[in-house]
Amino acid sequence: MTDQPWTIERITEALGSPELTQRFLGEINRAPAAQILGVFARWQGIAESMVTAVDRGREIVAAQAAGRPIPGEWEDVTEQVRADAEILKSRSAA
Repeated sequence: MTDQPWTIERITEALGSPELTQRFLGEINRAPAAQILGVFARWQGIAESMVTAVDRGREIVAAQAAGRPIPGEWEDVTEQVRADAEILKSRSAA
């Protein structure tokens, strides 16, 4: 799929959501001629990000299914999340 050029059809397929597809098509159809390439480029970037995320998710699922560690570098932020949760709790209690 990465060797194929980006087209309106390919973007709609990559978005994978009827809501996003409708939003994209609405924007591209309403854009003045001078802005069409900008709208297309923005949505192409969104579609590329979605394709990358889906590929990454599949890679993670395959690693977990095979009993391998999740690939990539991971930072443990558990303590920061706990600290943030305590701050939020104290604010809501006040």
